[in-house]
Amino acid sequence: MKSLLIITFLLFTFFLFTFIFQKIFLAKHKQMELRVKQYLLQDEKEVFEPVKFKMMLDFRLTKQRIKRRLEKKDKNNLIEKELIQAGIPLKPEEFIMFRWISIALVAGIIYLFINSIFVLPLGAFIGAIIPKYIVKNKKAARLKKFNAGLPEMISTIIGALRAGFSFPQALQSVMEESASPIKEEMATVLKEMQYGATVEEALNHLKERMPSEDLDIMIQAIIIQRQVGGNLATVLETIVQTIRDRIKIQGQISTLTAQGRMSGMVVGLLPVVLGGLIFIIEPNYMSVLFTHPIGLVLIGIASVSCILGFVFIRKLTTIEV
Repeated sequence: MKSLLIITFLLFTFFLFTFIFQKIFLAKHKQMELRVKQYLLQDEKEVFEPVKFKMMLDFRLTKQRIKRRLEKKDKNNLIEKELIQAGIPLKPEEFIMFRWISIALVAGIIYLFINSIFVLPLGAFIGAIIPKYIVKNKKAARLKKFNAGLPEMISTIIGALRAGFSFPQALQSVMEESASPIKEEMATVLKEMQYGATVEEALNHLKERMPSEDLDIMIQAIIIQRQVGGNLATVLETIVQTIRDRIKIQGQISTLTAQGRMSGMVVGLLPVVLGGLIFIIEPNYMSVLFTHPIGLVLIGIASVSCILGFVFIRKLTTIEV
């Protein structure tokens, strides 16, 4: 009976997430089509289902209340900045609602499996961390991809400048030839320049969206060259060689520290995997840890120890160049 309840709850949450994701985040173009049809077909009146209409109305009202509260805080700008850097097309209030859903969902699932009210704070904490972890990972992956394509981007700018193009025309060439995320970022820079922003302002905004040290070096060189003059292609040529050398050194360091990073993963995941296997093989033997107070304390101590060991090993194997 318990297994049936767990499966039913998981299926319900899956369909709920699918409905919210499709109707709210991925179906904005469908809303636009409906609005156009309303103008084109004025004689036809669309009939909304009461349940669907009430759900959409409640969601919009809740989102507006969250937006009004966030507008009074500086945290709104920070969340918006993080989402832009991660390339996630969400508004801050939508991200806050997603985090609330994640808190309720994870806490409910852990409670169904362990059946103890003491684990609800732990489930809520994990649910609050998951959205931030996703944003952090997407931000790191996007920045890594941008840094990987940065040398080719600078080489394209150098070639365009040597061919007689202006700097905005060189950026246009980069936008046409590069892949994501460089393509989107260069398009944003060109739009800002077309709307009246100076080259310095557009590049500084790019630096805020992409907190890359290599990009910062390139932007500072461009700004200084525009102030004092000189051959920009020659300066960028030196910078791109420096960036390639740094990437090469980073690859060597990553190879040398691979064993240490793998040890950190083993230290963090081995107790969890072994505990899960023992729970599957002998549930009664492991269930005492989740029902007895001493067992819960031991689980907390073990979790903290595993996390500390993983963090310390990661710190030892992280070498910045």
